[in-house]
Amino acid sequence: MPELRADEVDAAPAGAVIDFRWRIFLRVVDAGSLSKAAAALAMPQSMVSRAISHLERQCGERLFVRTGRGVVLTEFATQILARVTRLAADADLLMEDIRNAQGQPMGDVMIGLLPSAVARYAGPLVSRVRAAMPGVRLHLVEGASAQLEEHLREGRLDMAVVLREDATSVGDERILARVALHLIGCRGSETLAGGELPLSAISGLPLILPARPHLLRARLDRLAAEHGLRLAVVIEADSVQLQCEVAATGGGFAIASSIAGSADIRLASARIVQPELERFVVLAESPRRPHTRATREVHRLVCALADELAST
Repeated sequence: MPELRADEVDAAPAGAVIDFRWRIFLRVVDAGSLSKAAAALAMPQSMVSRAISHLERQCGERLFVRTGRGVVLTEFATQILARVTRLAADADLLMEDIRNAQGQPMGDVMIGLLPSAVARYAGPLVSRVRAAMPGVRLHLVEGASAQLEEHLREGRLDMAVVLREDATSVGDERILARVALHLIGCRGSETLAGGELPLSAISGLPLILPARPHLLRARLDRLAAEHGLRLAVVIEADSVQLQCEVAATGGGFAIASSIAGSADIRLASARIVQPELERFVVLAESPRRPHTRATREVHRLVCALADELAST
């Protein structure tokens, strides 16, 4: 591999195991744009462009095709992406092992949070990590459960707080909380007046549900078949916030584990019983990211925080 010029040596991160340009490449892949990658890396866009050009000359192939909205991977770059990602992860693991030999966990830990988990976990977790592990830097990502699951599969997150629809899908993942499903509608609805209602009562009601193949929709389809219910889906909306906004105007009823924005005075809810329906909030880990001392310690802190929240 050609040696770096003097100015590039100064720009390269200390202790880098792989050519730092490949990390710039991965950041451009994530951002989908040279300018966004430059902003995320806090470096001039010209430096990002030079790094990509250097890699293209080194490979003898183009890595990106420029479009009106940013850049997309070429066929060649798509073929090598997984190997470059693994190489970067292995390099991170090596550096963290070297640093951890000094006694303190160090490195980056990528965590995904459901919107409903942000208020409960983000602030306290950041505070505890800073106090106990000053060498660990957290990267927090908010997203829907399906989006976070995709990031875990792709190796873009170390761990994430996600939903499981039933106990059989939990496996060996750590359960952080159990939450009941509610029927949610506009305040003043007679259907919700009792605070609870049997599952059979949703048959024929105008429902606002996520589109297939959403896991909740699949679960409700199975329950409808088992109990002989008619799911009258009048609107499909894939986020709880959208569902609740429509429900607040009287457009139908949503089914969710909590009201989006519990202080919203426009909404009311009733717990679904007979049978009682629960979802599981779990801490899932990526199968493509290496387990480091830092990730193990952060995992432990998340679990301890969940135990404290459950006891309050």
